[in-house]
Amino acid sequence: MLGWRDERPLKEVLPDKAATLLSKQLGCNTVGDLLAHYPRDYVRHGQDVNFHGAEEGDVVTVSGIVDMSNLRVTKRGQEISVVRLDTGLEASFFGQPWVARIVAPGSHIMLSGKLKFFNGQPQLASPTFALLGGEAAKMAASPQLKQLAQFGSLEELLGDRPWIPIYPATAKVSSWFIMGAIHHVLTQLEHIPEPLDYELPISYDQALRAVHEPGPDGPYLGIHRLKYNEALTVGLVMALRRRDAQAQNAPAMEEVSGGFRESAIAALPFELTQGQQDVVQEISADISRSFPMQRLLQGEVGSGKTMVAVLAMLQAIDAGYQAALLAPTEVLAGQHAASIGGFVPQGVKVVLLTGSMKTAQKRQALLDIVSGEADIVIGTHAIIQDAVEFFNLGMVIVDEQHRFGVEQRDRLRSKTRDGTHPHTLVMTATPIPRTVAMTVFGDLAVSTLRELPGGRKPIESFIVPDSQPAWVERGWQRIREEVSAGRQAYVVCPRIDAEGGVEEVAAELSNGPLADTRITCLHGRMADRDEIMASFARGESDVMVATTVIEVGVDVPNATVMLIREAEKFGVSQLHQLRGRVGRGGNASLCLLHTSAQPGSASFERIEKVAATPSGFELADLDLATRKEGDILGTVQSGTKKTLRLLNLLRDRETIERAEHDAAALVERDPGLAQALVGEFSEQEREYLEKN
Repeated sequence: MLGWRDERPLKEVLPDKAATLLSKQLGCNTVGDLLAHYPRDYVRHGQDVNFHGAEEGDVVTVSGIVDMSNLRVTKRGQEISVVRLDTGLEASFFGQPWVARIVAPGSHIMLSGKLKFFNGQPQLASPTFALLGGEAAKMAASPQLKQLAQFGSLEELLGDRPWIPIYPATAKVSSWFIMGAIHHVLTQLEHIPEPLDYELPISYDQALRAVHEPGPDGPYLGIHRLKYNEALTVGLVMALRRRDAQAQNAPAMEEVSGGFRESAIAALPFELTQGQQDVVQEISADISRSFPMQRLLQGEVGSGKTMVAVLAMLQAIDAGYQAALLAPTEVLAGQHAASIGGFVPQGVKVVLLTGSMKTAQKRQALLDIVSGEADIVIGTHAIIQDAVEFFNLGMVIVDEQHRFGVEQRDRLRSKTRDGTHPHTLVMTATPIPRTVAMTVFGDLAVSTLRELPGGRKPIESFIVPDSQPAWVERGWQRIREEVSAGRQAYVVCPRIDAEGGVEEVAAELSNGPLADTRITCLHGRMADRDEIMASFARGESDVMVATTVIEVGVDVPNATVMLIREAEKFGVSQLHQLRGRVGRGGNASLCLLHTSAQPGSASFERIEKVAATPSGFELADLDLATRKEGDILGTVQSGTKKTLRLLNLLRDRETIERAEHDAAALVERDPGLAQALVGEFSEQEREYLEKN
């Protein structure tokens, strides 16, 4: 929690049994842990349902005086206890005859359940209940409320609450138990000093208490403040990272008139898009400075990121430095080496280094790198091995950055001369929503390529419902037509084995609708998958049946059609990434989204949106809406999964943007305070963020 931690063990403030239960069931061991276990919802609590405007279907908690209590028996012999309050609300307890015996007219009772109306009268079916007043309340209550009663009088705990918090609970620890434990802790919690040096509509202390025990105005102002705290915490870490980076030394690699970069641009057979020109200038300005560039370049597949990266590397070479490009697979590294080697001006030496190279080739590559003969080094994780020494590394490019661990990226950046850091450009073809970019990549400047170079045609996408056999057959027919025209196709499956897996589908296609085509399989358990992919790229097979291993792979310009089986099994961004594997050669291309999802279902509607939306940037927001923030952030950096408990990256954009602005201002104004405020990050989390 921003600027405040309470590390007192729960056993110091709660009974041992309760503390042990919370530790085992919820993982809460300290006061801070428990107070960070926020409610997932709230229900109204009052004496008059109609007065509070509750609607049918709402879960409400009410209290009042019992006007009538009796036991009824249905024609089928079912016993029902019926309790009516003086407000007119009636509660029925099915199969609980004991309730009528212990609830007497004149009793003060609290009821909690789902509200219904019958002939205009409010009703609750089998609600939880408790008699208020005296020690009898501890016994005369539903089991859930008895858990609450161990923390004090139910009348005191519930009597004046306008809102009841509903907590994430377990079978052994109910929401009522958590509510009681938190109330007990809050009564012993001293006032929390405001950690920030500027005023907000509600203080931190008020916000924390309001979230757990809201007043008449509800919890919303408190929730907003705690969301702001979460966004500000990450914003401060990123702002401090940017500040630290600016204090590091990096080679100032200014543009050279008449150099390799200028020659390469002049020799282009086409004109760079406006987006490419803008990003080239942004990067050029960054690497001309004496502190390390840290920039993220995102853009659709085919938007020209590699061309931008090459021009940046040529500027580094013009200034007398080496550049390294880290690729996720050997096939892609080889393709980059071939395409870049064929593009750069004469006099620029491109060297490939991969783990599968023959010993003599590898020895020569290492010699070229350490001697400075190699200007551009392209490879896989092999280039970060200890045996690889650079003569004068000035720039690092990481392609498809999410495919590499933090340690791998950090090791490559450490291969520079003592006291300097290389300029770093990380690239991704997975569009990133602005709010995710601000939180996950907040220490990086972000450049975006949205335009596609001229000649690239959009990919048409269609849904193929499994419930329409004729449509499925037409899908296979389209693949046959493309193969007959000399093109190639992908068939993507969600699994390797079992029904609908790569091996089964490949066998069915070979003996069925694609019997006259050359089919090859590719999946993650194959040791020679790089060679299989390269063989497909050479045109030695017509159809590749594969898992998502092709999501990041070699370009196959001749592939013009893809059929994704069981598309409902894939995420939105993943479907878009897979779709981007076709249409890379300027030919009209097609993506068929096969699905077993029922029309009208959420899964079917999601696939419809993918089919109708060619823009990955629009789909990125849809993807964010259908995934949990922890899933998104947790895959990129440790710590945020714990830090972001309330913040919603889709709905809280304004809060995130304000926090980012405030964090930058605070770091500029008082870096010492900023460091103190993010002290809650563990050493491991800080180390991760620094390396990232």
